[in-house]
Amino acid sequence: MKFLSFAGLAFTIILISCACKKGIKTTETGGEIINPPIAPVSSDVAFWLTKGDRSILLQKQNVALNFATTNNSNTTIEVDEAQVFQTIDGFGYTLTGGSASLINNLGAAEKDALIKELFSTEEGAIGVSYLRVSIGASDLSANVFTYNERPAGQTDINQEQFSIAAELSDLVPVLKKILAINPSIKILGSPWTAPTWMKSNKAYKGGTLLPEYYQSYAKYFAKYIQAMKAEGITIDAITIQNEPLHPGNTPSMYMEAVDQAKFIKTALGPAFETAGLKTKIIVYDHNADRPDYPMAILADPDANKYVDGSAFHLYGGNISALSTVRNAYPDKHIYFTEQWVGGPGNFGEDLKWHISTLIVGATRNWSRNVLEWNLAADPNYNPHTPDGGCTTCLGAITIAPGITRNVAYYVIAHASKFVRPGSVRIGSTLNSTLANVAFKTTDGKRALIVMNTNTADQTFNIKHNSKIVTTTLPAGAAGTYVW
Repeated sequence: MKFLSFAGLAFTIILISCACKKGIKTTETGGEIINPPIAPVSSDVAFWLTKGDRSILLQKQNVALNFATTNNSNTTIEVDEAQVFQTIDGFGYTLTGGSASLINNLGAAEKDALIKELFSTEEGAIGVSYLRVSIGASDLSANVFTYNERPAGQTDINQEQFSIAAELSDLVPVLKKILAINPSIKILGSPWTAPTWMKSNKAYKGGTLLPEYYQSYAKYFAKYIQAMKAEGITIDAITIQNEPLHPGNTPSMYMEAVDQAKFIKTALGPAFETAGLKTKIIVYDHNADRPDYPMAILADPDANKYVDGSAFHLYGGNISALSTVRNAYPDKHIYFTEQWVGGPGNFGEDLKWHISTLIVGATRNWSRNVLEWNLAADPNYNPHTPDGGCTTCLGAITIAPGITRNVAYYVIAHASKFVRPGSVRIGSTLNSTLANVAFKTTDGKRALIVMNTNTADQTFNIKHNSKIVTTTLPAGAAGTYVW
């Protein structure tokens, strides 16, 4: 579905308003029937709805949802503020190099409107609050590169030739526009590969980091953080390697847990300390089928002291693995950093799975964030690297030209718009067909996100402070309730 720009939408609303005032219906005798505007109803609870058939997309519903003491036999989700869990850092996407290029190549007015819609907290915006960026190229960059490639046979141990010049054309300008709107947005950096001269196979794809370059690679990370800071961009955290057990992407690099632990304790952690860097170090950044990987690193006390937490994807395993790691190391944080939507996708089924499994499932399993994968692609899923880049990754938006908002846009929006950074997860009743999670927001409100995974509409109660409100959520629909 293509959407009007903010200006176009406003103009359309004005036209409709004028038509209503003039009377667009007539009686049989030619008299006008004035169409009065629909007055908003009084409601304790604001209810935002997205239906799996796309007939309603993140729309506030004009329904009366008022708390009362009346009892009924409906299923009840009780929201319990006495149960307090993790603090939320944010919800968002990966701003890949390809995403940045597509956004930056929009016309000035369209670009500014899109960035405002995505990152502002104003009316009509979705308030994305967390971004992941690649350190060097990802597989959704147009070309492969690192920040310090050398001719064959040459090295640069001291990183004297390090440069983020490749990012100055698109990524950095887009990030600066985002930061102008939301200066507190959290940014996570993840590399897909080290410079090829540091690797066992001297190639972008696969290979391992050679131990003799651990110190140099640690300096590479430090220089990256410092270079971005010089551009006014704070990198809140880094992961050491995207998908370290998957060397099949272009670019990619294989790294076992024992090697990641050794790199942290002998090189990266000390380098950050020496440079006075406060950027968080997050381990793993791969699928939930291998919780042993981050736990092996955290079991090493010399590595553990430098590590903030562990990051996960869900192309394998069960989301409950996040709790396995958190329960073993409750002083370390949990993050969910990537999940793709395969194009062309199935909006209804993707909405159901991503909200119930990630927005609900990851946060119920201690994650401080939820990041969908690619922010933007074109209609052919470009750009991506040749020979190993993702060829069917559907962006949260498609830029054609013109903007199409896809399922990941709404998945994240149902959380990011209402659950701002600093909110905390609170208790809510588990239900097999009404997947849900609750938060106490930074402005003292409650936000309950519910996904009806059933094939039938469901009427249920929301209970809070001994009072209930009754609502109906259509089959396959997502609802965010705020009071």
